Amino acid sequence: MYNPTVARLTFRALLGRRRALILCALPALLIVISVAVRALAGVDDNVTSDLLGGFALATMVPLIGVIAGTGAIAPEIDDGSIVYLLAKPLKRPSIILTKLAVAIGVAMAFSAIPTFIAGYILNGNSQQLAVAYGIAAAVASIAYAAVFLLLGVVTRHAVVAGLVYALVWESLIGNLVPGARTLSVQQWSLALAQKIGGGDIVQSDVGLPVAIVLLVAVTVAATWFAAQRLRSLTLAGEE
Repeated sequence: MYNPTVARLTFRALLGRRRALILCALPALLIVISVAVRALAGVDDNVTSDLLGGFALATMVPLIGVIAGTGAIAPEIDDGSIVYLLAKPLKRPSIILTKLAVAIGVAMAFSAIPTFIAGYILNGNSQQLAVAYGIAAAVASIAYAAVFLLLGVVTRHAVVAGLVYALVWESLIGNLVPGARTLSVQQWSLALAQKIGGGDIVQSDVGLPVAIVLLVAVTVAATWFAAQRLRSLTLAGEE
């Protein structure tokens, strides 16, 4: 269910010069801010948690998920080049799974690793915060990649829809409206960070068992729907 050729083409598309610059911008900003905060405020676990939770997990991770998830397939559908891939003797679910694997790898590389580095810069991994938020970012990247890959298949406005979800739902409504937090990938991943880093500093509104179930369910459902949607696409010669 993994095709190396599809993976290579997807990596090349995601890591093109323009998209790579965008992917690097937010992690670089996080690192710069972390260095500045450490220099000005010293080691402070609460400040570390606020920065990693408020900026890295709430803003950077979903935005990188948008770029990686939609960029893995949406441009090919928009410009019509997907027909060349669909014309090959490949199972369409394998195309989705391969592109999802690439999107997850890219999202993790540009979100989870910088989050861990930023946490280590801020407090030297005191209270396991760097590890906790790094793992939370990695887990969130999986769900985001699946959701935004699905958007890339079902709509030609995938980037806009993804940005609305990432900025409005996750960053704004998910932080301000208590009931909406239960349906937030950010809160689900925070439940894992809370377990690793302890509940005194990291807080989540969702219990860990529920968070794990929801993360798995959303990832599997989004992947399945994306495969079904791609399966329904027909080439002109097939009609």
